[in-house]
Amino acid sequence: MMKPQFSPESLMMSHGYDPKLSEGAIKCPIFQTSTFVFNSAEEGKAFFEVAYGLREQEQGEELGLIYSRLNNPDLEILENRLCLWDQAEDCAVFESGMSAISTCLMEFLKPGDLLLYSSPVYGGTDHFINHILTKFGIHVVGFYPDSTKEEIESIIVDSGHSDRLAMIYIETPANPTNSLIDMQMCRQIADQFSREDERVYLAVDNTYMGPLWQHPLKHGADFVLYSATKYIGGHSDVIAGACLGSKENMTRIKGLRTFLGNMAGPWTGWLLMRSLETLKARMELQALNAAKVAEFLRSHTSINKVYYMGFLKEDNPLQHEIFQRQCNSAGAMISFEIDGSEAEAFQFINKLKLVKLAVSLGSTESLIQHPATMTHAGVDPEEKEKIGIKENLIRLSVGVENPDDLIWDLKQALTLELDLA
Repeated sequence: MMKPQFSPESLMMSHGYDPKLSEGAIKCPIFQTSTFVFNSAEEGKAFFEVAYGLREQEQGEELGLIYSRLNNPDLEILENRLCLWDQAEDCAVFESGMSAISTCLMEFLKPGDLLLYSSPVYGGTDHFINHILTKFGIHVVGFYPDSTKEEIESIIVDSGHSDRLAMIYIETPANPTNSLIDMQMCRQIADQFSREDERVYLAVDNTYMGPLWQHPLKHGADFVLYSATKYIGGHSDVIAGACLGSKENMTRIKGLRTFLGNMAGPWTGWLLMRSLETLKARMELQALNAAKVAEFLRSHTSINKVYYMGFLKEDNPLQHEIFQRQCNSAGAMISFEIDGSEAEAFQFINKLKLVKLAVSLGSTESLIQHPATMTHAGVDPEEKEKIGIKENLIRLSVGVENPDDLIWDLKQALTLELDLA
């Protein structure tokens, strides 16, 4: 019989790991070491030559372990396994999602370049783009989910730096509105403004959909980025980030990572490998739960609007068309506007008993937060208004709890006796 092509969820248990190299341990141990012993000076020289790009790796040559800032078994095996979901050539894992994002942007942008980005994005990303990159002479300009291709092209031209467009950075679905950006359209724009010797890159933050529900590399992205803290980690006990793409591009990313020193450590790698074994099971249950919770919220009289991709067919046919092309699921993220203002939003959040108030997502427990005053507190007030981050908007990440319990908790918290009268 021919060996079958195993699915990623099956390969998560063993891919890239040889028990014979670790005393037969069925699971990869934690390699809590700073450095590795060479068998000879010649071997050490050969390892460093490849690691520092002094020569190409020869066919059949095994890359050696040098120092945990450069490579570590837990880190390398984790990166190999993450590549399976997105069918990427290579992956780099970092100590946080912002490390992955900032390293990618800093490696592929230089003073005078133009960065085009979608809005809204995660608050930390927004701050880095508008308040850090600009210090290095990088020009930045944003566009919105409802912008047409022609409007985006005009934004680029009107910036006065169209000849220096270097990257398009998008977050889709957007945090926290679930707005979708057309990746194929962005790829077309990137190609249109590419020069003969200067490719315009497309980077996609895929955190909201995790490695399961959307695969940006298939739609023309050069980079797919994750806060691995979220669905990949999924247990609110580790901070990490990841960037995936071609071997050529990731060699550059890993090069800068080596000298910034922001790679993930062995404990982080080990924890994420453990989480990857249950990723598919967790995410599928979270999506099922979210569909039930979203239906409840849409039917409640105290909720004015629900932002959930499962409702796009009725709510926004244009967005639904993008959803059908790009996404494999409606996901487990829901945002909704409560009837009232910040006071009513806070009162509702404070009454919850099962759902936890915390600024993360994608974890086994359901998490809720108030974007305007929490994750997106640093976004310019006028920009918040434009992108729909209102004072009555609430973001909910649905976990793996019993959906009936979640609905009960939301229902009791929506019984706002005093201020809604």
